[in-house]
Amino acid sequence: MEENFKSGFVTLIGRPNVGKSTLMNRLIGQKIAITSNKPQTTRNRIQTVYTSDEGQIVFVDTPGIHKAKNKLGEYMVNTAERTFTEVDVILWLVEPSTFIGAGERHIAEQLGKVKTPVILVINKIDTVKKEEILKFIDAYKDICTFAEIIPCSALKGENTGEIIDVIMKYLPNGPQFYDEDTITDQPERQIVAELIREKALRLLDEEIPHGIAVSIDQMKTRRHGHIVDIDATIICERESHKGIIIGKQGAMLKKIGTQAREEIENLLEMKVNLQLWVKVKKDWRDSDFLIKNFGYDKKEY
Repeated sequence: MEENFKSGFVTLIGRPNVGKSTLMNRLIGQKIAITSNKPQTTRNRIQTVYTSDEGQIVFVDTPGIHKAKNKLGEYMVNTAERTFTEVDVILWLVEPSTFIGAGERHIAEQLGKVKTPVILVINKIDTVKKEEILKFIDAYKDICTFAEIIPCSALKGENTGEIIDVIMKYLPNGPQFYDEDTITDQPERQIVAELIREKALRLLDEEIPHGIAVSIDQMKTRRHGHIVDIDATIICERESHKGIIIGKQGAMLKKIGTQAREEIENLLEMKVNLQLWVKVKKDWRDSDFLIKNFGYDKKEY
């Protein structure tokens, strides 16, 4: 291995919906973090790994930082903020705007307390005029001490290569933590559950809030290894939501299942037989036991 091989941990932060998962998927080149245009999509610290000849970056994708409204919200915020001191570089993702709201100021305040280098990434530059970008950089540059500021479009892949170069600049020399072919340390079951949840969030109306979780009841590869059988349950908070998730004559559930199955087959590189059920568990987001049960571990902080 190279003498000057770099390695370290990078956290990706930003308010909900700013494009963190899209950027993560773009940098890693494979779909790991789920993306949806509804906030609170990412609930866990998804670790993805980028390896090149120059070094290895382990990304920790935190839940979005916001003011907590319930126990799940508190867990998400604490997990995000605790990460700041544990990593080598912080990537702060913002939208292109000259208005800096309370949410952004809250994040800047938290970042002011740490010594970790912060790289500001202004995402979604494909949605604005090129000549306006300088204005956005100017608006942000003084609210926090930034190591670098990079405008990019995660969706179009504009300038995303530069983000990798800049991160490498701030990483210490160190060993390779994972094999070249490792792209995530998330257990497959968890990624499968998240993919199902992503499809449900995308297909369901706004009236189904974020009060859905997915538990994988069984995941078994058949003896000859070409097909995997997956049984999963979508958990919602109300009886009325259950009806919407199932849909007329089961049409919505079937649609969620079909779309999720395609993605899971791409991930696992084998045929998938997916069976989905829907259950109601009232107020699961305020129950420590149920939050833990769906893969969110409170012991983490």
